[in-house]
Amino acid sequence: MSETPFVVLIPARLGSSRLPDKPLADIAGLPMVVRVAQQSLKSSALRVVVAADDERILAACASHGIEAILTRRDHPSGSDRLAEAVALLNLSPDTIVVNVQGDEPLIDPQHIDQVAQVLDADKDVSMSTLAHPITSLQDWLSPHVVKVVLDARSHASYFSRAGIPCWRDAQTGQLPPYPVYRHVGLYAYRASFLSLFPVLSPAPTETAEALEQLRTLWHGYRIAVHVSSQASAAGVDTPEDLLRVNQWIKS
Repeated sequence: MSETPFVVLIPARLGSSRLPDKPLADIAGLPMVVRVAQQSLKSSALRVVVAADDERILAACASHGIEAILTRRDHPSGSDRLAEAVALLNLSPDTIVVNVQGDEPLIDPQHIDQVAQVLDADKDVSMSTLAHPITSLQDWLSPHVVKVVLDARSHASYFSRAGIPCWRDAQTGQLPPYPVYRHVGLYAYRASFLSLFPVLSPAPTETAEALEQLRTLWHGYRIAVHVSSQASAAGVDTPEDLLRVNQWIKS
């Protein structure tokens, strides 16, 4: 049980090019966003709230006893949606907020606790996130797998879709001989920083890599990284992912 008080916010929007109405997609008889919230409630969070962009999401949450609020539809990112949610919920500036993505129905509740604890313990950072070791050459080479480099304090030095740090003397078909880490898109913020984030200008690195967290580093803020020995379950982005998760739950 975590001793760190925190709130989980789950951004959920209906618009998805690869999986229409994704938050309402059926997973073993429940809407996906409800599954995500139920998993989040297994963490030590004081409160779990869905930040939705459509009344249909609110209705689905209400029918299963999940707290939800309506936010604007025109937010460019989940972080912007959560910044509005912080204001609507009147959270105090020092509240720790964990951002659980609305397409992570298999998220590990322990990981939620861990990112909150790391942020609470490190007063020099504005955010925290999660990573785990890369053991697959395919993952190391894939631009769809985001890598993170850590400094001596386990703060993020950089995030990239490329294989970093580069192994200069690498031979074809080899993983580097040093630890390399996959970044997982689970974040904790202090509410004050979450409110600030949307007004920070986008970073050139963020635009190049299509990785929003690089905006934090670009503006000189720090991100603590908890390295888990356990890999996170994959999220749901496509109909194939939805089928895989349904089969896993039913089995």
